[in-house]
Amino acid sequence: MPSGQLSAKAKNTGQLSVWQNFSGGEMAQPQKSDRPARADALQNRERILAVALAELTVSADVPLSAIARKAGVGQGTFYRHFPTRETLVMEVYRYEMLQVAKFAEHLLQTRPPVQALREWMNRLAEYSMTKAGLANAMREVSFMRDCAGKAGYAPIVAAAQLLLAANEKAGTIRAGVTTDDFFLATAGIWQINFKEEWRPRLAWLIDFVMAGLRAGAPLEPDSQ
Repeated sequence: MPSGQLSAKAKNTGQLSVWQNFSGGEMAQPQKSDRPARADALQNRERILAVALAELTVSADVPLSAIARKAGVGQGTFYRHFPTRETLVMEVYRYEMLQVAKFAEHLLQTRPPVQALREWMNRLAEYSMTKAGLANAMREVSFMRDCAGKAGYAPIVAAAQLLLAANEKAGTIRAGVTTDDFFLATAGIWQINFKEEWRPRLAWLIDFVMAGLRAGAPLEPDSQ
């Protein structure tokens, strides 16, 4: 997604409602006095996400206090919504990741599995490289274990699993490759310096990963 669209979303807080996790439903008979408080909480959350989206796209190291200040909320309000940096980062990027994840299904419907896998890897990497803070954020969060915010990473993992399963069934990659294996193999992508000319390096890394995935596959690379 082009960075221009990110800026547009940062301004249009109405679109941020799709990221919210208020899935508990309404009380059977809510008190009227609860509604203004609930609406205020919703507006605070939307403002925080709008500011965080804009700030994290520029830098993954932006202080949380700066995000809270620009959103016009106090520290207590901020941490009630987002207890840690990781939960904020993954919520902000959850919707964006979901779009990249859905792209895997489209590729499998329109391309051979091995081509779909390669194009999806390239799409995920290019998406991250064009977001100044996202590559850093993904690298930091993906190595954390038992992190509440890591749930936002699930669509990407599911997309990778879908592509790996399709390729294993087609015989175009070696059997038994897990998503953990896949993301460990692609970890070098998040080390690329996006401030330099990164496209040649990215192409080489994807070639390298694909060669490893295809080694020992039932179908020879030349027949794929």
